[in-house]
Amino acid sequence: MLEDRVLPEFVAPSRIFLKTWLWMSDTYRTVVAPAEVERKIGGSRFVGRAYHVASAEAADEQIQKLRREHFDATHNCTAFRIDRDTFRYDDDGEPSRTAGPPILKEIDARDLVQTLVVVTRYFGGTKLGTGGLIRAYGSVASEALDAVRIATRVRKEALTIVFDYPDTGPAMRLVEEFDAEVADTEYGEDTTLHLALRASSVESFCEAFTEALAGRGTVQGREQ
Repeated sequence: MLEDRVLPEFVAPSRIFLKTWLWMSDTYRTVVAPAEVERKIGGSRFVGRAYHVASAEAADEQIQKLRREHFDATHNCTAFRIDRDTFRYDDDGEPSRTAGPPILKEIDARDLVQTLVVVTRYFGGTKLGTGGLIRAYGSVASEALDAVRIATRVRKEALTIVFDYPDTGPAMRLVEEFDAEVADTEYGEDTTLHLALRASSVESFCEAFTEALAGRGTVQGREQ
């Protein structure tokens, strides 16, 4: 399994994640590019595919696309996790909980989010039994995830600050000090900066901004 360095990404305000320590973090692990593996087990052909998906809707679209492309398969079993509360699995005709849950277990074992795994089976004439199916789907999902590139990304929160021209100096020093990304700038009677800031730094930034400008500036984009 290959891993990228930490990559910044602008996303919506922070969510809560898988393990307690992970869900409170402002970094998360996800698949960067798709991968495909294939195995023969008990005469059946299994094909495992892993994808990055940004939402449940994106996962559903990818699943439907694969089912159209591989309509001749016996089963297209799936599992995805977007965040702690958004996940789904489908046994697609296999005995209950013998395909989808083992696939999801492999995703969760790697603390991955925004990740979809599809394991396609072409039946080869030999029944594997409940335990055999669980092992087959789990192992193929595991191999697919071992083949992908994983990235640890930074969760950022959107924030907008507004200040008068004379306060440009202290405001910009704070932007630089907190390594905030300036997404857009608006000039008028006031200066408006639209920022992307590491989620764990937002509260400290707001306090520092208020103190540096002696309460003259305003912060938008989060509850005060």
